[in-house]
Amino acid sequence: MSDNRTVMTNASVPAFLAAVAPERRRDDALALDALFRRVTGWQPRMWGPSMVGYGTYRYRYDSGREGDFLATGFAPRKASMVVYIMPGYSDFSAILDRLGPHRLGKSCLYLTALSRIDMTVLGRLIRAGLDDLDRRWPVRPT
Repeated sequence: MSDNRTVMTNASVPAFLAAVAPERRRDDALALDALFRRVTGWQPRMWGPSMVGYGTYRYRYDSGREGDFLATGFAPRKASMVVYIMPGYSDFSAILDRLGPHRLGKSCLYLTALSRIDMTVLGRLIRAGLDDLDRRWPVRPT
């Protein structure tokens, strides 16, 4: 059974993106939405109140925990834009070296300003993350 608190919702992605503040963060969120749509070919869905997701996958761990989660996506946060590259198992350092200023979490990439990021490289990273995830858990469009 899934213990996920973050689940796919029917909330409006365009309404969510239009409400992102400040304006610079909203512009970055709209640019990321366009990039994710182009790279994945999928329509976004809201996950929880603030995550924009593209695609979904079903996981089942050896512990028995299972559930559905977004395959990739982003969340505009106050301090930075968070990009989700699931599940975070692979070393993407060769791509990350060319990306621009960023910080890493386990399955998260923190970007402070897209103006300092190479968007072509970010697109390659998103695709590499999806391909890696799909080798472990089949990815489906949303």
